[in-house]
Amino acid sequence: MDQLTAHKKEYTMNRGDLYLAFELGSKEWKLGFSIGYCQKPRERTVLAGDLVGVKREIERAKRRFGLFGEARVLSCYEAGRDGFWLHRYLVGLGVVNLVVDSSSIEVNRRARRAKTDRMDLGKLLTMLMRYDNGERKVWSVVRVPTVEQEDSRQLHRELSALRGERTRHINRVKGLLASYGVRMRVGRGFLDRLETVRLWDGRPVCLWG
Repeated sequence: MDQLTAHKKEYTMNRGDLYLAFELGSKEWKLGFSIGYCQKPRERTVLAGDLVGVKREIERAKRRFGLFGEARVLSCYEAGRDGFWLHRYLVGLGVVNLVVDSSSIEVNRRARRAKTDRMDLGKLLTMLMRYDNGERKVWSVVRVPTVEQEDSRQLHRELSALRGERTRHINRVKGLLASYGVRMRVGRGFLDRLETVRLWDGRPVCLWG
């Protein structure tokens, strides 16, 4: 390649940024790419969790839009079941990623759309570009915790959930006993005490065995 050809090629390349929006589903992920407001999004689909596919599509989008390989990539996805591991992967690739609180998006979709309906990629891309251009009120960006903080919170959530399940089971047992005329505390030594309890008609509670 001579110097003139190289010079022309350099100036045919876009020095701008690549914008990427994710729609994360349980079976597949939809990716939307754009480089500006008036440009129709390039939409691609990969299997859910296919990180190799995500990286491949980012590289293909850069080539498709004529971007330099070092072009900045700014991405976003709505906070949900997938948590923050995808965010950490993207950051590791050098992508500037935002995890967005879907309930904070300027249009109140809760009143207009089904709870499970995700915002379309084109809308997300537009809002991402607006945010990047300084409109900070279009949505709220979730503060991503460290791995250690997330692990600690997960343990706390699991313990809370288990306590809630225990309470529900205790209440179910109490309700079942009450339906047979039995009132007793459900706690330590419950099974041992249950062997001595009689129903309203004198029958033993433990009918098995």
